Amino acid sequence: MSHASIPVASAAGPAAPASVAVHTKVDAALAAAERRFASDPERADLIARTRRFKASWIELAEALSACQKNQRYTAWGFVSFEEYYRKELHLKTSTVNKLVGTYAFLRKSAPEVFDRDGVAQEYPSLQNIEFLRRAEDAAQGGSVANDLLAEVRRAILDENLPYTQVSRQFRESLFPSDVELEQKKRQREALRLARKLIEALAALEGSVPSQVLQGVQAAIDRLLENVPTEEEGEEQTA
Repeated sequence: MSHASIPVASAAGPAAPASVAVHTKVDAALAAAERRFASDPERADLIARTRRFKASWIELAEALSACQKNQRYTAWGFVSFEEYYRKELHLKTSTVNKLVGTYAFLRKSAPEVFDRDGVAQEYPSLQNIEFLRRAEDAAQGGSVANDLLAEVRRAILDENLPYTQVSRQFRESLFPSDVELEQKKRQREALRLARKLIEALAALEGSVPSQVLQGVQAAIDRLLENVPTEEEGEEQTA
């Protein structure tokens, strides 16, 4: 079944799936809005898709893209698309931009995905398509070989591997700078914890032999002395 054939809500109003429980204030507000606008199928359907967002990001992205393009929000009393999705759908601008942008990329780069039914043939995750988008941008810039890009496309589009597996398998080859930044981030966190441990040792005085505390502090001091600062690291790689 083509994705384009996904039915919109009936005039009687869209019924949320029975399995969708109201766990948050936002979901409760969306559920109420879905009932309130039951007489406007397109509007109610967009709200329903927002509630199902985590299960089917493509469905919501499709509806948001159409809403933005045809400016249906003006008929619903909103001055702008942003005002509409923020006030009625309770979506952040960053989320909407990511959805609409990634959807447009997928339409252009892999339109065959929309022939899937989303059940027997699942859609790729939003994270995976964002990853693919970055990989294709890098390939266009000449920093990624075509055969590597083909492997990434196969893993994401054909095999539909989990994002964690895709990232672990290809991230270092595609985005070495990301790996380096992550390593620096972890290093800073380790140093922060080491300094915090030194401060916490004082609480153990009297409960632990002083020579043990002194040994631990000496070891941490040596550790801190041997870890290069970011400035030193930059000099070494220059």
